[in-house]
Amino acid sequence: MDFKYDISAAIANVISVDVNDILNSIEIPPDKKMGDYAFPCFKLAKILKKPPVDIANDILEKIVKPNFVKSIDIKGAYINFFADKSFFVKEVLLKANDKDYGKSDIGKGKTVVIDYSSPNIAKPFHVGHLRSTVIGNALYKIYNAIGYNCVGVNHLGDWGTQFGKLISAYKKWGSKESIEKNGISELMKIYVKFHDEAEIDPSLNDEARGWFVKMQNGDSEALKLWKWFYDLSIKEFERVYNMLGVKFDAYTGESFYNDKMDAVVEELKNKELLKKSNGAMIVELDDLDMPPCLIIRSDGGTLYATRDIAAAIYRKKTYDFDKCLYVTAIDQNLHFAQLFAVIKKMGYDWADNMEHVPFGLVSLESGKLSTRHGNVVLMEELLKEAIDETKRIIDEKNPELPDKENVAKQVGIGAVIFNDLYNGRIKDVVFSWKRMLNFDGETGPYVQYTNARACSIIKKAGEIDFSKADYSFVSDEAAFETCKVLNDFGKKLIDAANKNEPSILSRYLVELSQAFNKFYHDNPILVDDISAKAARVEIVKAVNNVLTKGLNIIGVSAPERM
Repeated sequence: MDFKYDISAAIANVISVDVNDILNSIEIPPDKKMGDYAFPCFKLAKILKKPPVDIANDILEKIVKPNFVKSIDIKGAYINFFADKSFFVKEVLLKANDKDYGKSDIGKGKTVVIDYSSPNIAKPFHVGHLRSTVIGNALYKIYNAIGYNCVGVNHLGDWGTQFGKLISAYKKWGSKESIEKNGISELMKIYVKFHDEAEIDPSLNDEARGWFVKMQNGDSEALKLWKWFYDLSIKEFERVYNMLGVKFDAYTGESFYNDKMDAVVEELKNKELLKKSNGAMIVELDDLDMPPCLIIRSDGGTLYATRDIAAAIYRKKTYDFDKCLYVTAIDQNLHFAQLFAVIKKMGYDWADNMEHVPFGLVSLESGKLSTRHGNVVLMEELLKEAIDETKRIIDEKNPELPDKENVAKQVGIGAVIFNDLYNGRIKDVVFSWKRMLNFDGETGPYVQYTNARACSIIKKAGEIDFSKADYSFVSDEAAFETCKVLNDFGKKLIDAANKNEPSILSRYLVELSQAFNKFYHDNPILVDDISAKAARVEIVKAVNNVLTKGLNIIGVSAPERM
């Protein structure tokens, strides 16, 4: 039930004002003595041409009280609604214990394509890739929960001049045996060496460009080396994705669009959008106060924009998306603004349904991440460290815990994911081991432990006949507040999707955990009175249901014991 909406509808039936305008004004009073919900009448004064206090009295006189409202009073121009807590709790629990609670069909019949993670081939999967991966994965699951058909795309960085650099580096300093043995770390080593040497001898960059041109022209040696680097990389990436519990519906990287770019260039020419500029080919965007979008370099090479236009057209034809999201760093804002503008100029109105979902950068406490200089924290090492640290804490606090290894993995990796998703995505994140692995406060392990506590209570309670529940035993403030938070789950999912903001859900899970822990503290649950026990365990079951669902939606496991 949407209690705020029901109150708004009751008010709207008295006065000729749109229910949504009223809904936006409903407040939660800071002092519970002032009611559970309140409606200020000040904004209505201009519309109804009456003093706010008179409007409040008129509404009070004529309003039909919703069945979950126990009483209504007025304080000045505020109409205060006091809930019948027993009725409210019963109604919430009836829904919150359903296996499909929170789901909706808002996205029914619609498709959203989400482009996320997208690491570069032959470079290590480091902590800088974490944000795109876990934000994209969470959005995929959030949209899925509200009924969308979701398509997760890993647009790998598997083409471009950097592969010319890597081939050049391999030919000069590489060893097949070392690369087969050490994988990406060895590729990174020679890549870093290339950049160091190129600072001394810039002609190396020309050599690298030459190798990339060979790749573009189908040179067998160049493509064979590229495919080797690709296969090694995918193998390592998959290992990290498996640890994170992340999957994709398509691995279509930049190279996938090599045979689709000529058609894009031809279409841009035919639509008279392509202009020559200093030997290069561009689409002018002066009318939109943007610099031109570079389509073909002066040496004939294609760029990110060329491939991204081809990718967008392919995705629309293949998936007929209603939304297409690009989960990348905020410093790519201009690129995507240009991309969408060019596609719109090509006459494709569906460009309006494409959206860049930017996020802040991750940096080390010692400075900015840089693959070129090797200043990275590898993702696999980070996750293993998180697991080891979690196991140490478990050994200290609960050494007899069954299946310790698996729980340490669930909690350690969950802590990493939750830490990232708890912050608004647009904020920069300074990577801190201490903060990420903090097991107190507003963290993943705190939510997981709260859920494990609920699981333990349910197990100890045994078989319960919930038809015997007497909801007057859960009409105290802590129980009522817990149910108010439970009631918001579906709305939080929709809000998170509308804003492409997983932190809305992560913060909600902390709020629910805090409310439940107060309820647990204030109410003995496994009591002798069957009616009280049934009502209180029903709240515990609902909290367990929502925390488990919520954690899984943001990509975090919900262990039953910790």
